[in-house]
Amino acid sequence: MKPQHLVLACIAALVVSGPAARAQQQPPPVSQCQAIAQTIPKATFASFSGAQPVVPAVSEGEDVKLTFLGHSTFEINTPAGIIIATDYNGWYRPATLPDVVTMNKAHTTHFTLTPEPGIKHVLHGWRDVPGEAAKIDLVVGDAHIRNVTTDIRFSYGLGGSQQNGNSIFVFEIAGLCIGHLGHLHYELTDTHYTEIGRLDVVMVPVDGGLTMGADSMSRVIKRLRSSLILPMHRRGPPVNSFVSMFGKDFDVAYAPDDSITVSIRTLPKKPLIYVMKGVQ
Repeated sequence: MKPQHLVLACIAALVVSGPAARAQQQPPPVSQCQAIAQTIPKATFASFSGAQPVVPAVSEGEDVKLTFLGHSTFEINTPAGIIIATDYNGWYRPATLPDVVTMNKAHTTHFTLTPEPGIKHVLHGWRDVPGEAAKIDLVVGDAHIRNVTTDIRFSYGLGGSQQNGNSIFVFEIAGLCIGHLGHLHYELTDTHYTEIGRLDVVMVPVDGGLTMGADSMSRVIKRLRSSLILPMHRRGPPVNSFVSMFGKDFDVAYAPDDSITVSIRTLPKKPLIYVMKGVQ
C-alpha cells in the first residue's frame, strides 16, 4: 500500500462523560481504524480501494459477539469479557450489568439520565453546552472507544438543527472496527468519513424517516463499504425498504436469532446485510 493511501494517527483529545470515566483517563491510544490522509477531506481508505485493511496481530479465537437487544441497543461482548451497550436507555439491558454504555440525545429512547450506579463508564454522545462536540477516546480492557459527532434535527417538528447532537461511536476490538451510527439525521461529509476511518461492522438505523430515508442511508452504507451491516432502529416500513436499495454487490441474510459472533478472520468477503431477529 502506498504511503499516501493510508497512515495511522493518534487521536488528540481525551474527554469522557461521568466521574468514573474521568478518573481512569489514559494517554490517547493509537486508532487502528482511523485513516488520516495528507490532505483532509481527500482521504482514500483501504476498504474503498479494495486493498487489505491494516490491522494489528490478532490471536486465534478472538471473537466479538454482538447481540441485538432492541431499538438501537446492541450488546457487544469483547474477548476479554468487557460488556458494552449502545444507545442505552435503561429499557433494553444486557443480562449482566455492562461495563460501558454509550448514549445519544435525539430522543429518550437513546439515553437515560439515571443509569444503574454500577456502570463504570457512561459515555454521552453530546455535550450540555449547545454546539460543543463530545470528545471520547477511551480504553476499557481490550476495547478502544471513540466518537465522531454529527448534527441532529430538533425533535417534534420544531425545525432547525443542533450541532454535534449525535455521536457515531467506533469500537476497536480484537482488530475489528465496529461502528454504531446512532440517530443519524444527515448524510456524512468527506470529513466525517475521514474521522471515522475503516468500519468492518456497522450498525445502521433503517426506520426510513425518523433518521434518514432509506435512499440516503443506503448511500452512507455504500460509501462505508463495511463487511457486515447490521440493521437496527426499524419503525414503520419493513426492513426490505432499506434492503431493496442495494444491488448484487451486497449479500442479504435473515438471521434466525438475535446475535452474531465475528472475528477479523471470519468477516464476510462480500458486504453482508445481516438482519437479526427482532429487526425483521
